[in-house]
Amino acid sequence: MIEFIAQNMAPIMFASLIIFMLIGYPVAFALAANGLLFFFVGVELAPYSNGSITLSWPLLYALPERFWGQMANETLLAIPFFTFMGIILERSGMAEDLLDTIGQLFGPIRGGLAYAVIFVGALLAATTGVVAASVIAMGLISLPIMMRYGYDRRVASGVIAASGTLAQIIPPSLVLIVLADQLGRSVGDMYHGAIIPGLVLTGLYMVYILIMTFWKRDSMPALPVEARTLGSGVTSLIVALLICGAIAYGAHLLLAESAGPDADIWGATIGIIVIYAFAIADRSLGLKLMSRLAQQVIIVLIPPLALIFLVLGTIFLGIATPTEGGAMGAVGALIMAASKGRLSFGVISQALASTTRLSSFVMFILLGARVFSLTFYGVNGHVWVEHLLVSLPGGEVGFLIVVNLLVFFLAFFLDFFELAFIIVPLLAPAADKLGIDLIWFGVLLGINMQTSFMHPPFGFALFYLRSVAAKVPYFDKISGKKIQPITTGQIYWGAVPFVGIQILMVALTIAFPQMVMHYKGSGPAVDPATMKIEIPGFGQDNGLGGGLGGGLGGPSNDLSAPPSMGGQQPNPPAPAQPPAPDLSQPPKM
Repeated sequence: MIEFIAQNMAPIMFASLIIFMLIGYPVAFALAANGLLFFFVGVELAPYSNGSITLSWPLLYALPERFWGQMANETLLAIPFFTFMGIILERSGMAEDLLDTIGQLFGPIRGGLAYAVIFVGALLAATTGVVAASVIAMGLISLPIMMRYGYDRRVASGVIAASGTLAQIIPPSLVLIVLADQLGRSVGDMYHGAIIPGLVLTGLYMVYILIMTFWKRDSMPALPVEARTLGSGVTSLIVALLICGAIAYGAHLLLAESAGPDADIWGATIGIIVIYAFAIADRSLGLKLMSRLAQQVIIVLIPPLALIFLVLGTIFLGIATPTEGGAMGAVGALIMAASKGRLSFGVISQALASTTRLSSFVMFILLGARVFSLTFYGVNGHVWVEHLLVSLPGGEVGFLIVVNLLVFFLAFFLDFFELAFIIVPLLAPAADKLGIDLIWFGVLLGINMQTSFMHPPFGFALFYLRSVAAKVPYFDKISGKKIQPITTGQIYWGAVPFVGIQILMVALTIAFPQMVMHYKGSGPAVDPATMKIEIPGFGQDNGLGGGLGGGLGGPSNDLSAPPSMGGQQPNPPAPAQPPAPDLSQPPKM
């Protein structure tokens, strides 16, 4: 019995961890406690394991170094920066301005408010990167308006929750930073690979709304004329965008020689700055060359787009690392909040407190995962998982199907941080052995983990929306109607179609990997047949008094002994061997 337990320590340890977490024990402490408990057991059972357990007491000395290695990881420093940026932007009123303006722009068409929520959700995802901030802001602002004008409750709640979860996959996503760190890959490559899947997922949400407007025509009515306070003026906006494009193209042609491949980016930057300055001047001076709608759209949209470029553009251009991009984004968020008069000591204090809580949460889980992995690797758990996954029928396809099903069902009980720190390190070696690109694999897992926010019973986006949705009937001040509350069941059922869309996105990413693999670019092709490697020889006389003979290919290359230094050298005495440590006792701390 003891031999059986010793030789199957890895699956027993993994099952015990699942039991710990299902009981409700905090994940960080469940990981650490599980690792230490099985470390003590493993040391005692090592003689009965036939070599499958390599644990010994001195191995505990490795823990401080592993802890320090994680705390000194500069990549993870991007998490507090992006969290702080998102919280400051949420307090700055940017979400209110965006939702009001884009709602007015899409208002005349059926489902216009739903389109506006999805569009703003994508913009907030690219600026804040925080799901809670996006869902709560859109739930407070958009949900009462949707209820006022007769939107279906399931559709309204589902589109708000789903749009908020776009912060999971659209850079600068926190989960992509963690996945890149756990997979040992570049955060910039992970961001670059996730751009197109994030935009495609946003498009699929809009396609679903379009289908619903034809299938259930009364479920998402257009805004009435009296609610469109900015009036019309789409033509003026289109003309302004065409002028902006012309200026950008002209600047691109002028800068083509000096700026090189970055001329298109500089041209677009100049065009945007010109049209933004013109909109500000038109409003300030009362020139009335643009419609109010065009003015508002340009003035409200340009700052968050500029912030997106400041963060992601500098990362993609290689100007800044993700950590530096996060720092610049945090400074940009402070400037935007100050320009709106929303920056105060209380706002900064709340943002710092929230950032500290989230960063501490992540760090404690990561340190607990380090204790768990030390023991799990000591009982050859990584070999057990790798053999289990690599030997699945169907090869790479079978592996991907099983892994995605595993992550999907675990997401019912674990959030994305816990999945990233516990599951991903176990899956990555098997994926690498099967020849799967780890950036593509990371983006695929990120899309799958996005469902953890959406499906019951522990979908956090649903909880966030439930906290701000009306729970009792109320009278709307503008329409004077009595609005019925939104039930928890309506929120859950409204999320189901969007979970299905996210699963469809997982399938599309597997079927069309080039959506992610474009991050490698299209560099010059290299023909291996034309490659030639030349290794220089050492020559007949190496200047050391005999030495090595005629190069690596010469007849007198005796590489089994050190080169002669011009005479007979005495053999140095062998160093004294230290006494073998006593591994049967715990180390003295």
